[in-house]
Amino acid sequence: MPEVRAMPHAPIILALLAMVQAPAGDGRVLGHFGYGDIPSEELADAPDGFALGTCRVRREVIADLQRLLDAARSDPATGGTLRGLSCHRSIARQTGVFARGGQGDPGDRAISVAPPGHSEHTTGFAIDFAVRPAGECPDAEACMATTAPARWLIANATRFGFEQSFPAGNKQGVKWEPWHWRWVGASPDAPGAARARFVFAAARARFPAAPKVAEPLVIRVLSQPPVPVTPAPPSTRKIERKR
Repeated sequence: MPEVRAMPHAPIILALLAMVQAPAGDGRVLGHFGYGDIPSEELADAPDGFALGTCRVRREVIADLQRLLDAARSDPATGGTLRGLSCHRSIARQTGVFARGGQGDPGDRAISVAPPGHSEHTTGFAIDFAVRPAGECPDAEACMATTAPARWLIANATRFGFEQSFPAGNKQGVKWEPWHWRWVGASPDAPGAARARFVFAAARARFPAAPKVAEPLVIRVLSQPPVPVTPAPPSTRKIERKR
């Protein structure tokens, strides 16, 4: 999708957002957490052949994305080709996407499209996967979720640090999006994983992904337990009485 430049309707959409709902206590607007834009120099092109159009993500994502694509390509169970439909979106572009995101008021639109400044795509860590080839189907979510490539993603993507942000029936109130995955690193020590996990900390804590990248068990000793003391045995020495 090309960058949106002429958006005469954008001020109207932003004005409606301001009137309809102020940020919630956790900073969300219309159910979505806020994310700032990032400099273009922090982005890199996705691996060759992945994008359906243009796909740029944070540089830290590239290595795991390449490994995921290599694994999918070599596994017969994939049954298709994994492609990228939408990756990083600037806030300006998201304004246009939101404006065209269906009928109804901003609250209705926000069920399926995040308002400007509140899309995970703005972070550079999120990717909408597209499974090709795909047939005609009136229910895009069910169509993708039942394909072999989508099932492969659900079974394997977490190994490469990707988790599904908006599972079916999520309490965040966002439409089920089996194609939308965010990268948080397969382990906390992966390059860039700490930053990604910090960016998504509130979302991950309040509305966990499914499937999600498993967090390692960490045992912290907050205080030293007292050293057990064995009482001394009673003395058997006889005390002589003075006469």
